[in-house]
Amino acid sequence: MDTRRLDLNLLVTLEALLIEQNVTRAAAHLHLSQPAVSAQLSRLRDVFDDPLLIPAQRGMTPTAKALEILGPLREALDQVRAVVVARKIFEPATASLTVTIACTDYVQVALVKRLAIAIRREAPGVRIALRNLDVLYLEAQMSRGDVDLALMNTLGAPPSLRSRHLFDERYVLIGRCGHPLLREGLGVEEFAKLEHVVVSLRGGGFTTAVDDALLALGQQRSVVLSASSFLLVPELVAQSDCVALVPSRLVDGRAKQLMHVDPPFPVEGFPIGMVWHERSHGHDGLKWIRDYISRVVDAENPGGFVAQPAVRTRVP
Repeated sequence: MDTRRLDLNLLVTLEALLIEQNVTRAAAHLHLSQPAVSAQLSRLRDVFDDPLLIPAQRGMTPTAKALEILGPLREALDQVRAVVVARKIFEPATASLTVTIACTDYVQVALVKRLAIAIRREAPGVRIALRNLDVLYLEAQMSRGDVDLALMNTLGAPPSLRSRHLFDERYVLIGRCGHPLLREGLGVEEFAKLEHVVVSLRGGGFTTAVDDALLALGQQRSVVLSASSFLLVPELVAQSDCVALVPSRLVDGRAKQLMHVDPPFPVEGFPIGMVWHERSHGHDGLKWIRDYISRVVDAENPGGFVAQPAVRTRVP
């Protein structure tokens, strides 16, 4: 049998013919014309090298091969129909789904932790697999299906991918509660004299765009530690007199440990959003995940964080 000549429509027609054993009734069932069904029956006979249905006194009679085919054929088509129905109807309370999300450690703390708890309540059968975000390989990972969704700074997203904005993040200056020098309305010179922790995602860097902005203002700050991740910074700052510029959502829930103030000069924030590939755009389960994430973010933060406008000074 040459399966290259076979398509799903032919198999659906064969199922109808074997059940109805009548071309006219099969055509009515399929909402096709009788000549169209007759033509498909002719193709099926060639494909299977068997008459499949032979004329009888009333209608048509299946051949031995046709009767042998009917059971496996209906089972296979039922499985295909089940897949289609499952994609069309996603019931979060009962559905099973694994979603692979790529994000940075900051996003894991600022967003994913709360999302995972919320999703567990609404969709207990949904599992979340977290992967480290690698923007250089993101498009290829999504194309292969290795990553379903990225939560990231959308300014760095590959232009071929779809995206949806979630919120605008801003930077705040944090220090321990009771810090002797940290206060609202801090001046640029006072800011520069503090002991700073910076984050160098590539590791080992002691300067950022903030230092360039300070030099333009005639100041230079003291950087005493360079961390490779934002996760260490709040704990380190809470137990010392160091300060750090961090995304504001990192300090949520740390009011007893940390105080935060606005930096004394404009520091540009960044947008966080969802990014996904066209291949997963129509998947109802993944669509529900994206919509649910949007609803959770909107409910938690109806006003939204507004990234400070100003000079293009970016903290990595």
